[in-house]
Amino acid sequence: MTWGPVTYAVGREKVREYANAVGETDPRYLDPEAAREAGFADVVAPPMFAAVYCGPAIWPALVDPEIGLDFSRMVHGAQEFEWGPLVVAGDEITTEVEVADVSERGGMGFYVFESRSDNQDGERVCTGTWTCIVRGE
Repeated sequence: MTWGPVTYAVGREKVREYANAVGETDPRYLDPEAAREAGFADVVAPPMFAAVYCGPAIWPALVDPEIGLDFSRMVHGAQEFEWGPLVVAGDEITTEVEVADVSERGGMGFYVFESRSDNQDGERVCTGTWTCIVRGE
């Protein structure tokens, strides 16, 4: 099953808010001039900003009744990312999500989703693997 595509327009203030919220101090994340001096068109999104632009695409997968993921028993299992070109304010990131695997081990359900995010130039900026574990009754 596949969800999306969902497009997210990366805004300068969202990048700054995220950087401040997670305690990032790199001036490229906060100051457009510092980012330009480093060769970027605008502020650079910290790598884990991927959670922001992937969120609108992965949420429908997590709550899809056909998947049957029971949130009352779910714990976050793992998250892995492969990075491409850096994301900067002004980019438009399009993300699709698909189920990579659903299995049961030790009485627990394992739900693995893959997200693929491309920028407006068709470059893959991030591939994410999101693993949710649902505890047995």
